[in-house]
Amino acid sequence: MRTGDLMRKSHQILLKFRFDQRYSFDKVRVCYVNRGAPGDRSCVDGNRILTLDAYYMEIVTGNKTTCIPYHRIRQILYENSVVWER
Repeated sequence: MRTGDLMRKSHQILLKFRFDQRYSFDKVRVCYVNRGAPGDRSCVDGNRILTLDAYYMEIVTGNKTTCIPYHRIRQILYENSVVWER
């Protein structure tokens, strides 16, 4: 699978959880590469994800917003179960 396919897949999964009425986006957790964080990884819950752009997700971090490109996503969980991982 090409890297571009992996990014689209993670983006598509997040869009499904955001817009499909069968899911609650608040139950989503996304873990991503965050250099400088412990283990170079951080996670964000769905209620802190503001937008899902074509190339990145925008999240609330403290008192500001941060854009996280999809290629940095390493894991998506729903109700604490892994649904996608790279």
